Amino acid sequence: MNILAMLIPISLLLGGLGLVAFFWSLRNRQYEDPEGDARRILNPDYDEAPKE
Repeated sequence: MNILAMLIPISLLLGGLGLVAFFWSLRNRQYEDPEGDARRILNPDYDEAPKE
């Protein structure tokens, strides 16, 4: 029973960190153009080197 006293707060903390990370990614517009990313990967002209 004592282990539950440790596991419940740890799981709530980890869940909260995951929620904070999700909202951070939404705020920084990480999900703006998923369709464009998918088409860009399938494009035969796709270049893995970044443009300079």
